[in-house]
Amino acid sequence: MAAESCDSAIRRVAIFGGTHGNELSGVLLVKHWLKHGGEIARPGMEVRPFIANPKAVERCVRYIDTDLNRVFDSQSLSNDRAGKVSYEIAQAQKINSLFGPKGSKDAYDVILDLHNTTAHMGATLILENSRDDFTIQMCNYIQTSMAPVPCAVLLIEHPGVKYATTRSIAKHPIGVEVGPQPQGVIRADVLQKMRNVVKYALDFMQYYNEGIEFPSCSIEVYKVLEKIDYPRNDSGDIGAIIHPSLQDKDWKPLNPGDPMFITMDGKAICYDGEKTVHPTFVNEAAYYEKNQAFAKTEKLTLTAQSIRSNSI
Repeated sequence: MAAESCDSAIRRVAIFGGTHGNELSGVLLVKHWLKHGGEIARPGMEVRPFIANPKAVERCVRYIDTDLNRVFDSQSLSNDRAGKVSYEIAQAQKINSLFGPKGSKDAYDVILDLHNTTAHMGATLILENSRDDFTIQMCNYIQTSMAPVPCAVLLIEHPGVKYATTRSIAKHPIGVEVGPQPQGVIRADVLQKMRNVVKYALDFMQYYNEGIEFPSCSIEVYKVLEKIDYPRNDSGDIGAIIHPSLQDKDWKPLNPGDPMFITMDGKAICYDGEKTVHPTFVNEAAYYEKNQAFAKTEKLTLTAQSIRSNSI
């Protein structure tokens, strides 16, 4: 018989929109919920919608000085040079004081951090901890509830890496990435998928709080192996672009010998790895500045033991 994890009920949940100010589904939903909170209200839980980067939202840009979703590290959060840090680091410190402190017992139980991607990833959940039974169970519930609409799970865990994402403040962080949607644009179908993910996540937490037991489960995830840059010329400029056979094929198998890039004179550059991988964030617009054409992932199965709240 599988072991059972009994934990305290989920009492405080935050929903972040606008961590990147030009990813508008989360911005629009959070602004709506700030005025009309009934949709996200759940008994016994504080559910707090929050615009994470208001200046970037106002200007409809990804960030003002630096990427807010990369600065929740201990050094940035403890920087005490008042008035001398970048806008986003100051904002990160504010968010940490409101929803953290990060790594403490006082931190929010769950943060759902809402993002859009220009890549054809569909609805995607982002995990940072492969051993968090609660979060894995939540992903399983959301996937089952979304069916037959696909909902992939991306695992960004790496040994020894402590993530500095906005959501990493919470005890149970979940990234919600939905696309394809251009930056600064709203698509009703993409927004509805995001809205559904949030609904099912909150339903799961409510049922958990009510004492419902979730039996052990297994989910398929895509674990990030490495990030692949575009081929570049001697000047450092992009020398080849995503090949048509890879474009819009997030999560599809990329086999040894398959084309990845194509040069301006039509020459294909093929994948020379030894095993099949599954690209994602393919040709993501926001990642050109990060020198990333796509992320290589491998399929894994994660298993979570049964869980039940001990606070009924």
